[in-house]
Amino acid sequence: LIKLYHVGFFNFMVGLFVVVFSNQPPKNIFLDCSSVNCVRVVWNVVMCVMLDVSDGSQVVPLTSSLAAKCGYSMESDPWGNTKLYASLLNCFAQNQGDQVFDIALRLRMYGNEVSEEDVHEIRHTCKYKQWASREILCERNFMEFFSDHIPSFEDVSPLSFLFLIMMVFYTPKEKPMMMEDVLKAGYGVSTTPSRLVLRSPYGMEDTYTQNVNGVQMEVFKMTTYFKREWAVTMVDTAAACPTGGLQFTDKVITWYMPRHITPLMIYNQYDLLELYMGIDGKRLDTTQMNAKGYSLSVTNSHVIISLPVGGPDGYYKSHVLDYQYHTTYSIEPMLELLWREGQSEITRYKVHYPITTPPKAEPPQVTDNTVAKSGVFDVLLGTFLHDVELMNITFSSGVMTVAEANARGINVQQHGLPNGSRTFSIQVPFSDPVVLKSVKFTTYTLPLIFGLIILPEYTPFPHPALVETTLQDISEYLSLPTIVGTCDDEHFLVIVTYGNQGKNFHIYVGTQNISAELYTDYGVQENSTHFTMTVPFLANEIVFELAQQSLVRGRLDLTLWEPINSWHLNNFSLACEFPLTMTECFSNGTITALAVKVESAAQIVPSQLSLTDPLCKPKFSNSRFAYFSFAASSCGTTRTFYDDVMVYQNEISVPGSKNTGTRYLLTVSCYYLLNDTQTLTFFTKPGRNEPFAELGVGELQVGMRLAKDPSYNSFYMEEDYPITQYLQQPLYFEVELVQSPDPQIELVLENCWATVNDGVSVMSWDLIVNGCENLDDRYQTTFHPVGLEDRVPYPPHLKRFEIKMFTFVKDDTVLRDQIFVHCEAVICDINQTDTICKRRCPSQQGNIKRGMNQISFIH
Repeated sequence: LIKLYHVGFFNFMVGLFVVVFSNQPPKNIFLDCSSVNCVRVVWNVVMCVMLDVSDGSQVVPLTSSLAAKCGYSMESDPWGNTKLYASLLNCFAQNQGDQVFDIALRLRMYGNEVSEEDVHEIRHTCKYKQWASREILCERNFMEFFSDHIPSFEDVSPLSFLFLIMMVFYTPKEKPMMMEDVLKAGYGVSTTPSRLVLRSPYGMEDTYTQNVNGVQMEVFKMTTYFKREWAVTMVDTAAACPTGGLQFTDKVITWYMPRHITPLMIYNQYDLLELYMGIDGKRLDTTQMNAKGYSLSVTNSHVIISLPVGGPDGYYKSHVLDYQYHTTYSIEPMLELLWREGQSEITRYKVHYPITTPPKAEPPQVTDNTVAKSGVFDVLLGTFLHDVELMNITFSSGVMTVAEANARGINVQQHGLPNGSRTFSIQVPFSDPVVLKSVKFTTYTLPLIFGLIILPEYTPFPHPALVETTLQDISEYLSLPTIVGTCDDEHFLVIVTYGNQGKNFHIYVGTQNISAELYTDYGVQENSTHFTMTVPFLANEIVFELAQQSLVRGRLDLTLWEPINSWHLNNFSLACEFPLTMTECFSNGTITALAVKVESAAQIVPSQLSLTDPLCKPKFSNSRFAYFSFAASSCGTTRTFYDDVMVYQNEISVPGSKNTGTRYLLTVSCYYLLNDTQTLTFFTKPGRNEPFAELGVGELQVGMRLAKDPSYNSFYMEEDYPITQYLQQPLYFEVELVQSPDPQIELVLENCWATVNDGVSVMSWDLIVNGCENLDDRYQTTFHPVGLEDRVPYPPHLKRFEIKMFTFVKDDTVLRDQIFVHCEAVICDINQTDTICKRRCPSQQGNIKRGMNQISFIH
């Protein structure tokens, strides 16, 4: 066995490059063969390009795996500017004596600029004579090693009757592989008339990482075995390429390369003969480097390249991280070293090193240039890179594209800056309906959500803004309506005086418009100057602030809304205490308790409340009350004796609230004298034959499903959840009374709401309130009628509704949690006229109030 080491003699020569075209390429394709040991092709066509390679006898599509294995590296920026590097010793080059190389490429182009496939055949002929003893090339996707230390014998040419039989990889442990297994694993191995060529993609199983003087490098090290007749010869080879060594500041990129690359150097002493830096594979001289702000320096331990962030040879790119705008800067420097070990061993080492800075948050600024007297909001948003486009704007009335906004008189413009950045401006007249107005303080408010995208990936991201301006107070010219009120034991009594503008406004109790349907319920009486109304304290629109043992404090909220100018004329609130028995203790040991949903516990669902025993649920519940009736000896009730008094106590709470952090606790107490006599009087009369329910019969089940389309013929299965949907896309829900053949009952949806978890959540949004659409929602719930179908024998047993997909926003942060939809249903006798089952919904009046929930949302 003969082991060859890199100690051969080398005569250094100057090379010559020539480029020849087989046909004239398009003007936007550039060829450059001046780079050492590789050829460069650059094109900047904005279209799809398929790249093929040819060795003269076959044409093969260039895939990513084939490129790394065969010596091709291609990089494109997001706008179609593409660089292709091809090693002169690639798999498909036609090699003439290791001095003349023919490289054939075929570009197949597609896109809007060409009506059909546009094919360009390109050939490069390069003459290169300045080979070093060994050459190492570090590309973006592979490491390549050239060596002239191949076995030769005096009686034959260097590679006559020589065979590559196996390789031993060092990882750093030895790992032998037969040559066919090496090729199957994805490595490139070939010989030329005078050289051995080895190529490894990055991240292969048989490469390893080594820290070389503080710089992480990937190492490809092996021994190649040649066989000739009865002799076997070994050649040691190694390549090492940097994967680290970068430091970033806001202004400078610093690239550190070890000066003494230990995996490649046999001797401690060496001479650094040449040192070059370049950009995109082209060398730069000192004058060019100084003009562009680049620097190249050498210390005892490192070769250091400094590049200014934002330099002319790189490019900026926009990104979205966690719904926030960020930018990066990318550039591809080149480093070329030539050193000599011992007396004659010369190594050429070349690195193409693509660098991208870490994402930097660049929150865009919203500048309000509004002059109140102009009567126009003037807002500027920016700055952004040139790859950001403004697609739409969400106003208080809905979403508009830029074209739609401009068409209706809202001036939206894009402005280019000298450095290539851009800003966006919007001008909205105060009189436009999208502007919210308050007459009392003459304040104009413009809420906005800018919908932007990043090209060419079409990555969307929102940017909310709120601008506001106030004009001179005009109260001296306008007499606004006034509201006064008082209470009796059961009602709120309110008087509204019109002012000098007459009754040109709508009146809202809570979120409900007092339309003709509610006039009777509220006892409304009106004349030319004022109107009065009497609102029961148990009306659905009353908010409960406090609940105690024998009273509740309710609040009536009134809003006067002028629809023509979208003005809030007056807001009025009146809070009063009303007697209400919360707990009753009966002598037969029965206890009843009423739990009231108060404003501070808005997230509580009354039907989910229970006594100390979680199995003891309410006998009746709706969106505001939960009514319990239980024996004093059941449901976890405790008994305590104090002198001559016996006390029974229980608690109403949300099951599991100690674990979830949800706070709702109501103590129920009953006091009985130990020694007491009660008189009971009763009368008897014959019983009647009343209908009764058999044991185990009559249980009603209700289920909710999500349909795939408005036909309600196909539904998502349990294994399909969670379902992913885009914002503002429709979701179709169906709630069904299951397995009931009774045509005299009807399913009524009382309340539906959405939360960010499948239990009780402080983050919630109402979809259906008291059987009607939530008027606070700019995208109101849509009910769909149910007709007689094959699978629907009883249409009253089903309810269908549609909502638009949305997500929650908390503290200006868009949440990415799953959203759950809940519904409460009531089963009604269709012959009864109960107000719950025959509720009449008010007509839609647009968005009346904003921001009433703790959590806002984005459609």
